[in-house]
Amino acid sequence: MQKMEAQKTIPSRRDEQQSAALVWIVTPLLATGAAYAPVHAAARSSSLTPWIMPLLLSAAFAVLVSLLKAATWPAAAIGFLVCTILAQQPGFGALLALVVLFLLTFAATRSGRSKKELQRLAEGRSGRRAAQIVANLGVAALCASMGWYAGCIAALAEAAADTVSSEIGQAVGGQAWLITSWRRVPGGTDGGISVAGTAAGVAAAALVVAAGTMHSAFRPDALLIFAAACAGLLFDSVLGATVERIGWLGNDLVNFSSTLFAAMIAVMWLLFRGRIL
Repeated sequence: MQKMEAQKTIPSRRDEQQSAALVWIVTPLLATGAAYAPVHAAARSSSLTPWIMPLLLSAAFAVLVSLLKAATWPAAAIGFLVCTILAQQPGFGALLALVVLFLLTFAATRSGRSKKELQRLAEGRSGRRAAQIVANLGVAALCASMGWYAGCIAALAEAAADTVSSEIGQAVGGQAWLITSWRRVPGGTDGGISVAGTAAGVAAAALVVAAGTMHSAFRPDALLIFAAACAGLLFDSVLGATVERIGWLGNDLVNFSSTLFAAMIAVMWLLFRGRIL
């Protein structure tokens, strides 16, 4: 869920501290993950040619999202690290999933922008902040760097589902219900879900999972990964209706926790089945 600061119940200083801590903790891990393979290859005097294309694609992607004002320049720099890690995965399925996620969230964010701006629900015109990129994509990149491909795709799908469900729900309008009590609440309320938003989010998750598993060994597990992403979407709403609603956690930590939840469900279930060692 992406909301304007005016609607947040968490104190601004605490929210900023949480977001800053998330960026400072996760970004060095992303940098390490992005640089590990090329540096390791250089240390062994191996050819760096295989790493040129991922770097070029990632740089182009970062520049594109900045020019489209989909993200600030610091956010795009972190996106470069994420993209570099995903582009290094075999078959480019993770990179394709990231591209699908970007297209879906870019379109959803700009859907009904005038209406969202009147309700003070629209994302800032400068694009997403660095903390938002870490919160939505950090888990996926970390899973990919550790070889947990299913967790990576589940996290990407959950991030797409969360953003699309929130943005479409706000654009379409209509009634929303608080997930913990099913009490009717205004659109944009933390923990509130709507029929249109949920359906759009589930569809977005399905598209990302389809893209990420199309040419991978995890294609037979696509349904499980999709289920993990949907579980993460529901978990996000539960956190929004509880710890975010009372001001304990900010939106960035809630989003990070939800992608982590989706990734861990996928990883643990496949571990149980012996599909990941």
